[in-house]
Amino acid sequence: MVTQNSQRKPGSPPGKPQQHRGAKPKFRGRVFRSNRPAPRPDISEHTQPKIMRSPSGDKLRIMVLGGCEEVGRNCTLIEYKNDIVLVDMGLQFPEEDMPGVDYIIPNMSYLKGKEKNIRGVIITHGHYDHIGAIPHTVPNIGNPPIYALPMSAAIIKRRQEDFHTRQLNVKITKVSDVLRLGNLTVSFFHINHSIPDAVGIVIDTPAGRVCHTGDWKFDFHPEGTEHADFQQIAALGKEGVLVLMGDSTNANHEGHQISEKVIGEELTTIIEKAPGRVIVGTFASLLARVKQIIEASEKLGKKVAIDGYSMKTNVEIAKHMGFIKCNQSTLIKPEQMDGYPDNKIVLICTGAQGEKNAALNRIANNEHRSVRVGESDTVIFSSSVIPGNEGSVQRLMDTLYRKGAHVINYKMMDVHAGGHAKKEDIKLMLALFKPKFYVPIEGNHFLLRENAKVAYSMGWNKDNVFIVDNGQVMEFWKDGGMLTKEKIVTDYVFVDGLGVGDVSQVVLRDRQVLAEDGMVIVIAQIEKKTGKMVGYPDIISRGFIFMKEHQELIKATRDQVKKAIDDNDPKSAADPKYTRDRIRDEIGKFLFMKTERRPMILPVIIEV
Repeated sequence: MVTQNSQRKPGSPPGKPQQHRGAKPKFRGRVFRSNRPAPRPDISEHTQPKIMRSPSGDKLRIMVLGGCEEVGRNCTLIEYKNDIVLVDMGLQFPEEDMPGVDYIIPNMSYLKGKEKNIRGVIITHGHYDHIGAIPHTVPNIGNPPIYALPMSAAIIKRRQEDFHTRQLNVKITKVSDVLRLGNLTVSFFHINHSIPDAVGIVIDTPAGRVCHTGDWKFDFHPEGTEHADFQQIAALGKEGVLVLMGDSTNANHEGHQISEKVIGEELTTIIEKAPGRVIVGTFASLLARVKQIIEASEKLGKKVAIDGYSMKTNVEIAKHMGFIKCNQSTLIKPEQMDGYPDNKIVLICTGAQGEKNAALNRIANNEHRSVRVGESDTVIFSSSVIPGNEGSVQRLMDTLYRKGAHVINYKMMDVHAGGHAKKEDIKLMLALFKPKFYVPIEGNHFLLRENAKVAYSMGWNKDNVFIVDNGQVMEFWKDGGMLTKEKIVTDYVFVDGLGVGDVSQVVLRDRQVLAEDGMVIVIAQIEKKTGKMVGYPDIISRGFIFMKEHQELIKATRDQVKKAIDDNDPKSAADPKYTRDRIRDEIGKFLFMKTERRPMILPVIIEV
C-alpha cells in the first residue's frame, strides 16, 4: 500500500506543515563559530554496552548480502517475522584475478523458499552498483515490486530492455511517499549524491526504526536539486533511531566533500578559455557533472558531442526526465565535430578509468571512427581513479601527452568532486540521527573500520558499532541489539555473458591457471585391447612455451608420455581414465621440474 502526500510522514515534527518540495527553502542565516565551549550532547543513551543476551520473542534481523567487503554489489536484507524488504540490488565489477567475468551479483540463496515473504525492493539511487543486478535476481525471487524514484526507475526500465527476462514490476515513488509493506513502513529522506533522485531509506519496524543512507554526501550547492533535508533527518533522530546504516566509501578522507558548484565553476572557466576542443572523460552515471558541462557549454555558444553507449543512454534519460535542459541544436554527433571550429566543440565521453574499449581510449589510440587528438585539444579527467585502475589511467594519460594534448585531472584542478561523505560529513550525519546502533556499510573492510572510528570519536561505544562481514546476521529488539555468529551464504555469483552463476570457483581457478601458466595438450593413441601405445604422442603448447624454440623440451616430454603410458600388463584391456590421470600427474611433475611452472595438462586419449 502506498500513501501519498500524507498529513505527516515519519520524521516530520508534529505541528509543522510540510514544505512543498519545489518551494524555495527559507534562508536560515549563517553559522558562526564561538569561542565559548558548547555543551556536549548527551549521547549516553546510545553508548551503553549492548545486551549480549537477546530477549525471547520476535526480533528484527538485518543481513548485508553485499557491499561490506568490497565496493559494489550493494544489497541489504531486512526481515521481521514473515516480512522481508531488500534495499538495493547492485553489481560489482570483477577483480583482476577473475578473467572472463563480466560482473558479480548478490547471492539470493537465503531467499529460496521465502519468495512469498518479500514485500519489495527499495532503491536508493540509479547507479549500477545499487541496481545492476536487478535483471538477474529479481525475476528469480518471485518478481517482487521495485520501489524507485523517477530517475532510478527510468534507468532500471531502460537497462531491462537489454535482457530477456520477466517484465519487472517497477513502481515509481516520490520522496514524500509512505509505503506500508506488511509489518514494515518505508519512507524516504532527500540526500545528495552525483545522480538525481538519491534518497535515504527509513524503515519503521515493531522493533524500532532503521535508517539506510544509501550513497550520500552533504552539498549546500548541489546541481539540479536541493541540499539534503536536514530538518527531516534531525526530526527522525529526535523521534529515535535504533539502527543507522551508513556509507563508508570515503570514510578514510578528512574534511568535507567539495561542492558540485565549485566543480561547475572550474569546468566553465576551462571550457571558456580552452584554445581548441575540450574533451571531458567522466562516468556515464555522473549525471550532475554531465548536466553542468552541457549547460555551461551552451551558454558559451559551444556545441556538445556525446560518445559512449552508456553516456548516450543516460543523457537521453536525463533529458527526457527534464534534469538536463538544453536546446536540441546544442547536441551533435561526434562525426559532425569537424564541421565546426575547434574552439566551439566540447566532447563528453566515457573512459576516464582507462577502460580498453571505452571512447576516450579509442580516441587516444587513433581507433575512433571520427575523432583524433590534436595539440590544441584540452582533455579533462573529471573523475577520481578507482583503486586498481591506476596503471590503465596512467597509460592513457601518457598516450594523450604524447599526442601533445593539454591534460587536466582532479589532482591539478578542482574538476571532480566525489559523491560520498568524508569524515566531517559523517560526524554531522551521526549528530543529526543520534542512532543507538551504527552499522558502517558500503566499502572494503578497512573503510568500515575507518567509518567506525568516526563514530567512536563522537562518543559511540564500540559495543554499539557493528562492523559486519557480508552475510553476518544482526538481531535487534526494542532498545537492544547484537551481532550474532550466524552467517548466511553470500558467495560470489558470477555473470559471464548469458550465464549467471554457472562460472564456479573451479572454473575461475582453471582460467587463472591458463592465464598464468598456459596449457599443454597431450595427444596419444593406445590399443584398445592391450593399452599399448601406438606411434609417438603429439604435444601442443598454448601460452606455456614457444614450441619451435624448445624442441629439446618437447622431445623429452614426448619420451616422458611414452614412459607414463607403457603398460606393464599387456594382457589387460586399456583404461583411458587411468591413462589420462597418469599422464596428467607425470607430465605435470616433469614440466614443473624442468621449468618451475604448472601449465594445465590436458590429455587426449584415442583408442584404436
